[in-house]
Amino acid sequence: MRYKKSVSKETFVALIAIIGVFVVIGRVMGLGNMFNTLMNTAHDLLINTCFFIMAISVVTGALSNLFAEFGVIDLLNKIISPLMRPIYGLPGAASLGVVTTFISDNAAVLSLTKNEKIKGFFKEYQIPLLCNLGTSFGMGLILVTYMLGMPINGALQASLTGVLGAVVGSIVSVSLMRRSTIKFYGVSKEEARLDRSIKSYRKQENQMREIKGSALERVLNAMLEGGKTGVDLGFAIVPGVVFICTFVMMLTFGAPADGVYTGDAYQGIALLPKFGEIIQPITNILFGFKDPSAIAFPITSLGATGAAMALVPSMIASGACGLNEIAVFTAMGMCWSGYLSTHISMMDALEKREFIKSALLSHTIGGLCAGVAAHYLWMLFSLI
Repeated sequence: MRYKKSVSKETFVALIAIIGVFVVIGRVMGLGNMFNTLMNTAHDLLINTCFFIMAISVVTGALSNLFAEFGVIDLLNKIISPLMRPIYGLPGAASLGVVTTFISDNAAVLSLTKNEKIKGFFKEYQIPLLCNLGTSFGMGLILVTYMLGMPINGALQASLTGVLGAVVGSIVSVSLMRRSTIKFYGVSKEEARLDRSIKSYRKQENQMREIKGSALERVLNAMLEGGKTGVDLGFAIVPGVVFICTFVMMLTFGAPADGVYTGDAYQGIALLPKFGEIIQPITNILFGFKDPSAIAFPITSLGATGAAMALVPSMIASGACGLNEIAVFTAMGMCWSGYLSTHISMMDALEKREFIKSALLSHTIGGLCAGVAAHYLWMLFSLI
């Protein structure tokens, strides 16, 4: 644990930075309009976005618990397991981390390391890889379901393309991270090559599932417990959506059509689109973004995918988001899934703090590759 003086240099730096943000926005919008827009946008996001995402989380939580109760998750685990070694260089047990994080959130992968029986399948250098692997699929089901609810034809095909893009990003992220852990632990090339070989696939014994009560009781209990998990997740994303997304939107959207600020929700100073215009030649080639404001989604998903999801409806309404953007947003939102706010704590929980920098760097590259892959896959599928 580190200690600092109660009042230090960073106190004044933070104070100047916070005041500076409000001064910049207030000079453009007016102080009263700025605070009115801040409150109105936060309120609208809470009512119309957070509760919508919570509803999706409850439904997906109930369904995922039903799948787990009746063995569907175990079936998926058995199907995916043989692919883990040749693709990721990880034992088949890691597939459980893919499934659990996809239906919940990044931290769900940590449950693998808490189970000594499952942990026994992993070598020491493979444990840190679970952080990048799990994060690559975090909130996947919720994100895809949310995208399917958007008022745009072809959202299903676009979001599934995004899932494929996220898979590409996960492979890149885990592979880069794997190089770091192999070097750190001094793993020989032969051993690393063998760990990728399908011949070394070690079948897990058929674990038994504990069953309590009749079929109807199991259905009801699974649905209710899964729904409670969805409610918890829904509440957990409220701070990120309301706080982060409010400021992102104020930096993304501009004044009303007549140029007069009124303090209504979703007004702002349009700073991010200006930044997007500067890098648009790059984002157009990499991700196919036609509108500069589309850069707001990947920037926001670095810290909170739930907050980034809240940007999509207004982008669709303004014409800044099409099917290509849906594919790229799904890929990058799923692969990154707010990793800047979870990676450090996850590595700490894994007791692998020495790999924090490597994990962050490799996952940054992985998320970018996910977006690029989704864009070009969507272009390819559009030609078919």
